[in-house]
Amino acid sequence: RVKLFVLDEADSMIEQGGLGDQTLRIKKLLPTGCQVVLFSATFPDHVRTFAQRVAPNANEIRLKATELTVDGIKQFYVDCTDSDHKFVVLSQLYSLMTVGQSIIFVRTRKTAEKIAERLNDDGHAVVFLHGTLDSQERDKVMDGFRRGDIKVLITTNVIARGIDIQQVNLVLNYDIPLTGDGLPDPETYLHRIGRTGRFGRTGASINFVHDQQSLDHMEAIQDTLGCDIIKVPTDDWEAAHKVLKRALK
Repeated sequence: RVKLFVLDEADSMIEQGGLGDQTLRIKKLLPTGCQVVLFSATFPDHVRTFAQRVAPNANEIRLKATELTVDGIKQFYVDCTDSDHKFVVLSQLYSLMTVGQSIIFVRTRKTAEKIAERLNDDGHAVVFLHGTLDSQERDKVMDGFRRGDIKVLITTNVIARGIDIQQVNLVLNYDIPLTGDGLPDPETYLHRIGRTGRFGRTGASINFVHDQQSLDHMEAIQDTLGCDIIKVPTDDWEAAHKVLKRALK
């Protein structure tokens, strides 16, 4: 009796080597007249081709990559001197700013745990979340974050998609998102910053760069998405505070 089959985050759900095979098996069990609807903020070309098998001859509504960034999200970056300076800047940001709730995205589990420990030592109440935590631990962390008991969440890409928490008004890319091949990843960047500015609210994202390579990666993402990522000074915290405070109003 199923009449509608909807896949949210469809590019991930039908990614070959991911959930694609399971999705196709489910679809084969559905009635012939069942409508299939796929949603995602991003759709890489190779996944779009595979999507034709899931929803052949479907009507498509597309946006250009340059139309995807959300107007309500102000995008910034801080230019750090090295990887150690990144943490100094991070701690300074939280000392200066009044933030509702925020998410800090990092590349590895080790970095998530290390930053959480150092920020807690500095007096900032934070928790971390990554894919190796068991489901009960992850649910406990996310429930606390949704309730607002937890203000700062440090995570890998495990929650880059599909988490709608209205109070999140700041996303920090402590590590610029890269693909498995080490290339700039605009799709993941877009999903990450989309955790703020939900439902018409304003929000901000801050990217951390610490060398020429990370700057090049960020600028490649900026060029692909056609967005403006504004530099925030790290040598004048009063000026930085004013810029970010205006963005978070």
